[in-house]
Amino acid sequence: MPYTNDDFAEYAAAAWPRLVRAAHLLTGDFHEAEDLVQTTLAKVCARWRRIPREEVDFYVRRALVNNNLSRVRKRRVVHLLTPFLPEAVHGRHTGHAEHIEERAALAQALAALSARQRAVVVLRYWEDLSEQEIAGMLNCSVGTVKTHARRALETLRAHPVIARRLPVPRTGAGAVPANGAAPGTGAGTGVRP
Repeated sequence: MPYTNDDFAEYAAAAWPRLVRAAHLLTGDFHEAEDLVQTTLAKVCARWRRIPREEVDFYVRRALVNNNLSRVRKRRVVHLLTPFLPEAVHGRHTGHAEHIEERAALAQALAALSARQRAVVVLRYWEDLSEQEIAGMLNCSVGTVKTHARRALETLRAHPVIARRLPVPRTGAGAVPANGAAPGTGAGTGVRP
C-alpha cells in the first residue's frame, strides 16, 4: 500500500530533529542545516508515494547528502562568478568604469562557452533552476546538464580574465582542494583514506 500525505507529515515530524542534527554536521551552520532539511523534505514529499517503505530512511539520507553537495558546488560557482555580477546583486560599490569592465569581462568569459554550456550556467547559477528543470528546458538528460555545467566551470576557471580576478588559493595545512573535499580525505583523488 503506498504512503499517504499523512504518512509523510508523520515521518517528517519524527525525522526532523535527527535530520537537522545530521545536516548541522554537514553544513556547520544550524540555520543552513534547517534550510537543507526543509529543501530535502520538500523534494522527498514530491516523490513520497513512489519510495518503497523499507528504503525511506536511506532515500532521505541520500537526498540530504546530495542536496548538501549541490549546495556546496553552487557556492563554489557563485564565489567564482560573484566578482563579475552587477554591483546591485552582490552589494559592492564600484566605480562606473570598473562596473562596465567587470560586466565586459563576464560577457567575454561567457562567450567562450558553447551555447548549451552558457545556457546551463545562466539557468543554474543566475536563474537558480534545478538540474531537472534545465534538462526539461533543454530537452536533454540531467547527466548532460551536469556535464555541461562541469565543463563550463572548467572553461570559466581557465579563462584568463576570470583567472586574473580569482583569489589566490590557500596552500598548506587547512587549505581546501579545488574539488572542495576536506584535506586528507583523499576525496576526489581516487584514493580512499
